[in-house]
Amino acid sequence: MKKQRQEKIKEIIENCKIDTQDELINRLKACGFSATQATMSRDIRELNLTKISDGKNGYYYAFPKIAANNDINKLNASLTYLIISVNCAMNIVVIKTHPGMAQAVATGIDNIKSDDILGCVAGDDTIIVVTTDSDVAQIIGAKIKTMMSEVTK
Repeated sequence: MKKQRQEKIKEIIENCKIDTQDELINRLKACGFSATQATMSRDIRELNLTKISDGKNGYYYAFPKIAANNDINKLNASLTYLIISVNCAMNIVVIKTHPGMAQAVATGIDNIKSDDILGCVAGDDTIIVVTTDSDVAQIIGAKIKTMMSEVTK
């Protein structure tokens, strides 16, 4: 029953802008599923739903977008601050960090868990990130550079 309920939640979220748990519970009820507020909270957490802005002072439930140019946002500002330079060569991104900081930044990159990042290797102050192709490398490199400039503002 849980699996079917969660599948129906996915379908509802993908097709409607739902802004409250009560609204989601009512939509499920209309489809023949019953759920308490506690069950709904668990389902939302298990499905990794987040609330995003509708651009009009409101929010609605959505699934996080998974793409190379969005996943890199998981590399938080404190790690970005450790990066000195970013360069791309073919499908490789080379990241220079302050001495001794490459491992920390590489761990942040590993946590991105993107299918477009094949892996990364870190030394003391240099990280090599291998991507699926040169376009992905350029996107990731550009995003990191943007994040670096935002941290220094």
